[in-house]
Amino acid sequence: MAASAEVEEGLTLLPKFDADGLVTAVVTDAATGEVLMVAHMNDEALRKTIATGDAHYFSRSRKKLWRKGEESGHTQRVIDMRVDCDQDAVWLRVEQSGPGACHTGRKSCFYRSVPLGQTSSVTLQFQDADMAFDPSQAYRKA
Repeated sequence: MAASAEVEEGLTLLPKFDADGLVTAVVTDAATGEVLMVAHMNDEALRKTIATGDAHYFSRSRKKLWRKGEESGHTQRVIDMRVDCDQDAVWLRVEQSGPGACHTGRKSCFYRSVPLGQTSSVTLQFQDADMAFDPSQAYRKA
């Protein structure tokens, strides 16, 4: 394992993958700063993203590598990639093509807010939840 100083202050990419071999990827719109999605990357996804400039992720549910937009056409071109201090998360600033990043048909995956200050059950509230595209058309099963 790399020394803390090397990970936190060095110039070598030393991603700290979790027990499942993944790092968290926070994805924001490069132009607006809006958070579009949170995904996960394994070593192969990270390397392909670095090599191609196209966002690649690892699907935990499907257990496979995927390039953003391979089905919907709503691709993400990476403008800037950063790692956090201990290199267990990455931040991608992207140019999002197409009307949305979320598989539900919305621009962002963060379309519900959690009201604060509640002590009993919490009811989510829709925020910026307009549909940007029809997911049944974008994600047609072959």
